[in-house]
Amino acid sequence: MMSINFYTASSAPLAVAITIAVALTSSGVVQADEIIGTPGSPSAERVLDGNQLPPQDMPFGGEIKDGALQSTPWWPPRVVPPAEAPNVLLIITDDAGFAVPSTFGGVIPTDTMDKLAAEGLSYTSIHSTSLCSPTRAALITGRNHHSAGFGVISEQSTGYPGYNSIISKDKATVGRILLDNGYNTSWFGKDHNTPAFEAAKSGPFEQWPTGMGFQYFYGFVGGDANQWQPDLFRNTTQIYPFEESEGEWNLVTAMADDAIGWINDMHQIDPSKPFFVKYAPGATHAPHHPTKEWVEKIEAMNLFDDGYEALRQTIFENQKKMGLVPQDAKLASWPSEHIKPWDQLTDVEKKLFIRQVEVFAAYAAYSDHEIGRVIDAVEEIGELDNTLIIYINGDNGTSAEGGPLGTPNEVAFFNGHNMIPAETQMQWYDVWGTEETYNHMSAGWAWAFDTPFDWFKQNASRLGGIRQNMVVSWPAKITDKGGRRDQFMHVIDVVPTILEVTGIPAPKAVDGIEQAPIEGTSFAYTFDAANADTPSRHTTQYFEMMGQWALYHEGWLLSTKVNRTPWDAFGPANTDPLNNQVLELYDLTKDMNQTTDIAAANPHKVDELKTLFIEEAKKYQVFPLDASFAARIVAARPNITAGRSEFEYTRPMVGLPQGSSPGLLNASYTITAEIEVPEGGAEGMILTSGGRFGGYGFYLKDSKPVFLWNMVDLERIKWEGTEALSPGKHVVEFDFVYDGMGAGTLAFNDFSGIGKGGTGTLRVDGKDVHTQDMKQTLPMILQWDESFDIGSDTLTGINDEDYKPPFTLTAKLDKLTIKVDRPQLSEADIEKLKGAMRNNSSSE
Repeated sequence: MMSINFYTASSAPLAVAITIAVALTSSGVVQADEIIGTPGSPSAERVLDGNQLPPQDMPFGGEIKDGALQSTPWWPPRVVPPAEAPNVLLIITDDAGFAVPSTFGGVIPTDTMDKLAAEGLSYTSIHSTSLCSPTRAALITGRNHHSAGFGVISEQSTGYPGYNSIISKDKATVGRILLDNGYNTSWFGKDHNTPAFEAAKSGPFEQWPTGMGFQYFYGFVGGDANQWQPDLFRNTTQIYPFEESEGEWNLVTAMADDAIGWINDMHQIDPSKPFFVKYAPGATHAPHHPTKEWVEKIEAMNLFDDGYEALRQTIFENQKKMGLVPQDAKLASWPSEHIKPWDQLTDVEKKLFIRQVEVFAAYAAYSDHEIGRVIDAVEEIGELDNTLIIYINGDNGTSAEGGPLGTPNEVAFFNGHNMIPAETQMQWYDVWGTEETYNHMSAGWAWAFDTPFDWFKQNASRLGGIRQNMVVSWPAKITDKGGRRDQFMHVIDVVPTILEVTGIPAPKAVDGIEQAPIEGTSFAYTFDAANADTPSRHTTQYFEMMGQWALYHEGWLLSTKVNRTPWDAFGPANTDPLNNQVLELYDLTKDMNQTTDIAAANPHKVDELKTLFIEEAKKYQVFPLDASFAARIVAARPNITAGRSEFEYTRPMVGLPQGSSPGLLNASYTITAEIEVPEGGAEGMILTSGGRFGGYGFYLKDSKPVFLWNMVDLERIKWEGTEALSPGKHVVEFDFVYDGMGAGTLAFNDFSGIGKGGTGTLRVDGKDVHTQDMKQTLPMILQWDESFDIGSDTLTGINDEDYKPPFTLTAKLDKLTIKVDRPQLSEADIEKLKGAMRNNSSSE
């Protein structure tokens, strides 16, 4: 390494202001860093050129003699960001379409976003991927979601590069880049970018936030979380701060508190060191869990009494007044074939649906308020002027996964129970949004909250699924206060924007691994008022989700006609999603909300854009296209149980996530517990997986063995011993014989093998004590934010009538064995399934 010194005018020979340190790294990359201060002094600083992360160690620049008094010490300089690099607060909310915030014409009060928009810039045309973790992977890497391995959520991952939910090492996150360049980095709230099969406390942790460049993580791992009792982590350690405050503690406030504490700590420790915060609340993803105070505020406003169609029209008129849509714009017709018009609902349905949406709205307003507290904290430490705030409304359009009727339990949706009658749901009316529900709202409200666009989350071919909005504030640099920007953008543009404004280049190599190019385009040019109407620099963008796809190019949008509603998840998938589609064409420069299909009049443009989509799809790992939804939830993955059929445990253990625990669904199984009951009897949990909203438990109640299946909080099926166990050693066993062909049928686009019934038998010391049939079983998932626990029950219980967690086992557990017998398809079965699949394909 050689140094080129630039001396100041000071007479002191050691007053070196800047040194350019030049080195040839091990990868052959020329590195030219800037050294600020006196080289070798404790206060010297190093600004990286960013070619290689972490940077090459600088050689010792002092002098070593036999004695310290004759030697010259030399300290390696501390890495710092470029001068005036701002703090960055990156906020992204969940499952919120274009019309959710008041900032963009909605009726839900989002005062924080409104204030930021007034002080900064509003963006009307930033796009998502149409699904949660794919958007988030794109957001933190600056690459398209398939490039980053997140073609779908991790819970649906498959063994293809674009779909395995593994962010490869050649795509370092913005957290890692900023961390190695001298930032403090943190992540609060939702982490849906850790593979579901790597979420156990045994690791590996490379794909956790702390392994992806975020020094500090406080949040939940997975797609959704009970905000009252979340599966919560600090870094990689599970924590339970809500245990003494059931029904009062709420994650929305708790994560704001934690973020405020972290920001203040970092600033107090070193005020000169900038911070990067990714702030990702669970709102407004189901379950919708606001506090009672916020529900009452929204109830008093009577925003939704006239129904979802009236709400949609109100929002549309608001957007026209604000200039967000042209005065001559029109709305697509109401989807009456999917969602019953308001005037056709019963009085019970109307009452229930209003309750559902008021809780949703309260959740959105509550979350926005808590975001405001975090921003206030930044202002209180004097850092607001030099903080770039990017506040993105939604990682996709509003979710319709509650179905047309909504649901008190989202877990029911993922198991095919998505049409629970309103009369049944009314038993949860008074506790809607509390810890007793895992609630979602009617899809009619979701359609309205995507105004002026249509369709929902999951629909990558409709703007209602992919068009988001955002506000950006940076008081020190953005002077066009209250300005609006309409340029086409995508969430992959956020990382290059952050790198440009911080002065930090995208690295060529990280940990010795050559980095793939950033695929997004910086929108920092829009911060200048002179560029308010400059054409977008992001001119081409593909979209694809579960076989629905689109291609944007210079104002044109080619898109597939929607052929599946988000709640229609359990039918056969389109076997040729590239070609077996109705293609629609829109000129967004004249028809901004996709209402007039002009494909028939422009066949050459359709062919041109389809060819371009295929080119983009090949470039970004989109193939092979897969139109399945539910089938991928139960696909085989490389978790720690893969290939195993027998599991043995000899001591209590809690917190094993669903993706890493033995799976009992769609299979026969035997659970055997060898226990010792003390004098006076015993109680407590032997084994449980899941919780209040879906799962199973094997426990002792009044010394009697019980095995219970919680069927998504709609029914509980119980096997119970007739006599209390005497003191001493016993073997209690639950054996289940499954009647179906198993999940193997899904490989043939056939759902007939899953969710079938079977016969369960409870045994004590080899004697059958209770046998009964189950007419059907859960086909897809247990409650996936609850864990597999032995010896006690964390978070919620599977049967509130029998016990309250933790329900610690007071008997001694000597050994617990689980044997799983998964059905195997016969050759005859396979030939029959293949024939049916061929017949279905030919009829499409």
